[in-house]
Amino acid sequence: MSGGSKYIRQPIVSVLGHVDHGKTSLLDFIRGTAVVSRESGAITQHIGATEVPIDAIYKVCGDLLKRKKFSLPGLLFIDTPGHHAFTTLRARGGSLADLAVLVVDINDGFKPQTYESIKILKQYKTPFIIAANKIDSISGWQKSNNVAKKRIEEQRPNVKTIFKEKLYQMIGTISEQKLNSDLYFNISDFRKTIGIIPISAKTGEGIPELLMILVGLAQRFLEDQLHIESGPAKGSVLEVKEEVGLGTTIDAIIYNGTIRNDDKIVIGTNSEPVVTRIKALLKPKPLDEIRDPRERFDRVSEVHAACGVKISSPDLENVVPGAPIRIAKDNLEDVIKEIKSQTKVDFELDEQGIIIKADTIGSLEALIKESRDKGIKIRKAEIGGVSKREIVEADATLDPLNKLIFAFNIKILPEAKEELANTNVTVFNEDVIYTIMENYDEWIEIKKAEIERERRQDFIHPGMVKFLPEYVFRVSHPAVIGVRVLSGRIKTGLKLMKDDGRVVGSIKGIQSENKPVEEAIQGQEVAISIEGVTVGRQIKGEDILYTDLPASDAKKLREMDVLNIDEKDVLNKIFEIKRKTDKFWGM
Repeated sequence: MSGGSKYIRQPIVSVLGHVDHGKTSLLDFIRGTAVVSRESGAITQHIGATEVPIDAIYKVCGDLLKRKKFSLPGLLFIDTPGHHAFTTLRARGGSLADLAVLVVDINDGFKPQTYESIKILKQYKTPFIIAANKIDSISGWQKSNNVAKKRIEEQRPNVKTIFKEKLYQMIGTISEQKLNSDLYFNISDFRKTIGIIPISAKTGEGIPELLMILVGLAQRFLEDQLHIESGPAKGSVLEVKEEVGLGTTIDAIIYNGTIRNDDKIVIGTNSEPVVTRIKALLKPKPLDEIRDPRERFDRVSEVHAACGVKISSPDLENVVPGAPIRIAKDNLEDVIKEIKSQTKVDFELDEQGIIIKADTIGSLEALIKESRDKGIKIRKAEIGGVSKREIVEADATLDPLNKLIFAFNIKILPEAKEELANTNVTVFNEDVIYTIMENYDEWIEIKKAEIERERRQDFIHPGMVKFLPEYVFRVSHPAVIGVRVLSGRIKTGLKLMKDDGRVVGSIKGIQSENKPVEEAIQGQEVAISIEGVTVGRQIKGEDILYTDLPASDAKKLREMDVLNIDEKDVLNKIFEIKRKTDKFWGM
């Protein structure tokens, strides 16, 4: 491959889906099948990816691809977690993947990570198909080597009914996401309708059809963008790892051009890009040799896109997952500038707000976007684990709604865990952004109600009760009567007055359903004991009584706007009563 010449690379296919829905099993089956059916050269394992050559695909698909010829060299499956393949890797201004397979357990249906995957796929406009997995676990399912249409028809009537019910449920759920879908053999235009392929990653049913659809879609719709230059490589960091004997290494996907074992490379970090020279390019042994314990990797002199590779170099400690990788020739300054622009998470921080931590640049961006959409202010957003310093910082903030850390797909460091136990800080540590946001919605409601409760309890609140004449339990010493709280609240210790301003006595106790309570609120009917009154003299049935507020509390309650409409009405009535005898009361 001479510099500047073009060639077709294999499309990069990411496999996404909810945990336990069968992503790994699907890839394991593809790997195993492709190894078994390999011809000369056949399957290669890369770092974070598995290359399935077109010859192996022909062999697996058999009659399905009879008389069909493809110019693609094969498919490169990314076998890192789904979110890494997208939010992590921002090649070409979008996701790294050219195509995607969304794996959904046909019995389990859509789960949080499924919805999150769909959102990512729509955001990056990535073409995808759906693998409806675990058909073998449908009760009574009979395995068949036929194509999907015949395989379904061959099932017993009750099994066919169960399958169709589950399928239509899935199609309905996808429709709620404003997308059309159907079984792949019913589709005439894959640009308008998402193909569903019923599969079993356990028995292998449907896997040849899945490979056939992927190769067909790539050939038909992606061929132009798969023509790439064989010049200097462009890539993206998947993971930063410590390897015995090698030190800090990076696992990377190269999606364009060629990288050689003596190239000078520039890689993004949290601050200034690192410029370093490659010590070694490493690839795992081919899959059929992977059990050889003596050597895990082969040293190679160069690799071409698209592929996964491990890079050993000095100064990789501060590299962040998701960062771009570029080869520097005579254009070092330009490359550094490009890397900086692609590594920077571009958003304004707020003076006050929560802290966000994530595993990669792309994850951080996704979490920031979701938070901003909810109007959440962000004071700090960085890649990496949650440290003790961040727990201290979050706890130091005055606003209790900001004592919060979003931690996506990362660890809380041991020191931070110890510190966390002694603070009021809440950490949402999840590997699904959707779950973090759900947890936040629940937490913020509870927290706001708690704060409101505390704020309201700082002052004596207005309350208005009606003496229920049918409930006189004791006439005096103390009087015990039944009342309905018409508005606001009453608490033990508060004085009660009539509408002429005369104080009739203090509430000594409140009982609800024969149990003592501290307070009663609007709508409740309770028994109260009042010291200093006699029923029939100072108070009579049907009387309306009001809480006697201190003037300073009444003034603050008006200024603070913490009362609901009914409580404001009662407060205004109390002001009227008090100002009959003191026109400056509460001013």
